[in-house]
Amino acid sequence: MRQQTYLLVNSESVLDSYTTTRAASLAYCAPLQPEDYLLQAAIFASPPKWHLAHTSWFFETFLLKPYLASYETPDPIYEVLFNSYYNGIGEQHPRDRRGLLSRPTLDQVRRYREHIDRGIAQLLQRDHEESARIQALITLGIEHERQHQELFFTDIKYSLAANPMLPAYLQNGETHDQAACGGTGWTAYEGGLVSVGFAGEGFAFDNESPRHRRFLEPFALANRLVTNAEYQAFIDDGGYRRPELWLADGWAQVCAEGWQHPLHWHDRDGQAMEYTLHGLCPRRPDSPVCHVSGYEAEAYARWANARLPLEAEWEHAIAGRHGDPNGGVLNGRYHPRPALGTEPAQFYGECWQWTRSAYEPYPGYAPGPGAIGEYNGKFMSNQWVLRGGSCVTHPSQARPTYRNFFYPQDRWQFSGIRLARQEQ
Repeated sequence: MRQQTYLLVNSESVLDSYTTTRAASLAYCAPLQPEDYLLQAAIFASPPKWHLAHTSWFFETFLLKPYLASYETPDPIYEVLFNSYYNGIGEQHPRDRRGLLSRPTLDQVRRYREHIDRGIAQLLQRDHEESARIQALITLGIEHERQHQELFFTDIKYSLAANPMLPAYLQNGETHDQAACGGTGWTAYEGGLVSVGFAGEGFAFDNESPRHRRFLEPFALANRLVTNAEYQAFIDDGGYRRPELWLADGWAQVCAEGWQHPLHWHDRDGQAMEYTLHGLCPRRPDSPVCHVSGYEAEAYARWANARLPLEAEWEHAIAGRHGDPNGGVLNGRYHPRPALGTEPAQFYGECWQWTRSAYEPYPGYAPGPGAIGEYNGKFMSNQWVLRGGSCVTHPSQARPTYRNFFYPQDRWQFSGIRLARQEQ
């Protein structure tokens, strides 16, 4: 773990940032009913109660146990129950059985969180010869919890959508002024030898560095994300019935799963609908298409006589731009909005954008020592990189160098499509 990579983003104290983040996790759970806390509709979607416990386990495991001599865990079994994938720590409860953990109870998990919070406060109040390392790890834990806050929204949406009643996470929906989406505008970039990857002050995950050089051919990026209406045209043209548009694994997935449209699309009595965290809503033609897999994004791009961007192209194009520090999920907005205007937009705050880049280490990358080194590096296999950020991404993670990664068949994330093309 590189020391300069794990510093706070701003002058906000570590404890203030920690306290705000921890309170947000509980606030996001407030609309849930007690029965919702154990929902797990698929192996990849963890229950809300588990997210609350695991993020506490992270601080307990990597900070309180090694650095606070007086610390005692509420229950030693928590080390197994709430370990996600850290083999260096030890055994893990099977991922597909997280929804069966009726014990500890929700109240016990909340008390566990309070216990951890008191321990972190004590740790920060003491002089310690490794205080720089401790603050760096707490900062990593804060950003880790913000990642799990995003996973909370994607997971609870997937699990609620499995209910035939299609219940809403929040009843009060949001409205947007109608946007007039014209044709796809493009912005051209010369390419050449460019530098990508994180450098400088502020927080970044270790997989965002080292900064290095890449050569790019001239290219162009679409100024906005692909809309529902544009994706509907792909469907109407037989997009899910034309194997020539699909990668072999993607076509096998279409046939095996019976895909005919993006996840969460519905047709009710001839009306195009979409399941959202506000319940079942009319599908807006001008909103970005969302919850598509990398395979679907790739097939659409081929159909549109374009391609998906490389992650280095995306980062080079967006260099210097960050997301709205008060946007997205901090404003209680849980669904992507239409584009407004014709300038390059929607890089952050609407949908993650699939790239055609494999998730692999940058030149010179090495994971940190010990179990904490399992955070990112061990997943650099068989996954694709997504860039940008969605409507449920914390703004602190909406930066040009952030590398999200999922398997190309995954659809439950707020993932969309930005097109790219070669320039002469």
